[in-house]
Amino acid sequence: MEQTKTYLSETVNALKPSGIRRFFDLAAGIEGVISLGVGEPDFVTSWSVREAAILSLEQGYTSYTANAGLLELREEISAYMEKGFHVTYSPKKEIIVTVGASQALDIALRAIIDAGDEVIVIEPCFVSYAPLVALAGGKPVTVQTKKENDFKITAEELEQAITNRTKAVILCSPNNPTGTMLNRHDLEEIAAVAKKYNLLILSDEIYAELSYDEKFVSLAAIEGMRERTILISGFSKGFAMTGWRLGFVCAPEEITQAMLKIHQYAIMCAPTMAQYAAVEALKNGQEDVIGMRKDYRRRRNYFVQSLNEIGLECHVPGGAFYAFPSVQSTGLTSEQFAERLLLEEKVAVVPGDVFGESGQGHIRCSYASSMEQLQEAVKRMKRFVERI
Repeated sequence: MEQTKTYLSETVNALKPSGIRRFFDLAAGIEGVISLGVGEPDFVTSWSVREAAILSLEQGYTSYTANAGLLELREEISAYMEKGFHVTYSPKKEIIVTVGASQALDIALRAIIDAGDEVIVIEPCFVSYAPLVALAGGKPVTVQTKKENDFKITAEELEQAITNRTKAVILCSPNNPTGTMLNRHDLEEIAAVAKKYNLLILSDEIYAELSYDEKFVSLAAIEGMRERTILISGFSKGFAMTGWRLGFVCAPEEITQAMLKIHQYAIMCAPTMAQYAAVEALKNGQEDVIGMRKDYRRRRNYFVQSLNEIGLECHVPGGAFYAFPSVQSTGLTSEQFAERLLLEEKVAVVPGDVFGESGQGHIRCSYASSMEQLQEAVKRMKRFVERI
């Protein structure tokens, strides 16, 4: 009898589909849904940025760029990082333009991981971190943060997870899904652990422009951390350019040149017209970024206060555009709450446990929606909480 043969990778077979996707699919089939589930700005990319892309097409700039990206764009990124975040990188040797921050994270992990290396993943976190570690041949080791500490990782919690196989830590501040932002003191404590154990930190700073109550501090700007930080960022969130799929990575030359080899074979280069758009965003897009940040802050203040008033305890997120309220007072799990809220009141949120075990009992709500939609969502959520 012929034996059944599978052609699929065991690693890929073991991956679970994104928990976010199921709720998007559910919501797509329901009319009148207010979606607080999408991690995407509701602003349109600035006109001058769109115009720059159009002009590049009209001028016939439709060929490949250098593998690492347009030199002009890398020079603008270098200047932007130095002026705004006080870290200096060589445009020619230490910056790569990527297809979104996600690709930057992917090639960074593939560049540093050998089979069996451990990478610490701090939860709750973006759903791709652990799968990307596994796909690179590494072992994700999760560390759970606590609601009582506003989901901030402590140096002690981090140190307890380190073994002789630990190669790196993935850090995200401001955080998706909690909105928690680490201040300079927090980062200095983490830096001390990284230096003590000779660890790399992959610092996901995609939400750096969206910090509300204090100035964002890049981990790479902490003393002694530039040489052991892979700084990942992009244009999706702060510049409202999600669909352009453009990110970048800054790191010491040894690391970026290793990443560039993978990038060359897998991608060649990021889309040319998107790169010209990004040049314009960095040169002339700051006013729009400031305007978006002010509006997000206003929405955050209203939405978080409203959540607490209706009985869903929520800490004040320092950045990004997510609130992460507790639903434990309702007696429902994260998934039960999210599913019933969608079916009964037509408000789409994401169960907190899809971002890790410590997210259980919470939901992620994006306030990157109009104030009118947020107000209506609060009314529906209040009605739902009172009913149950």
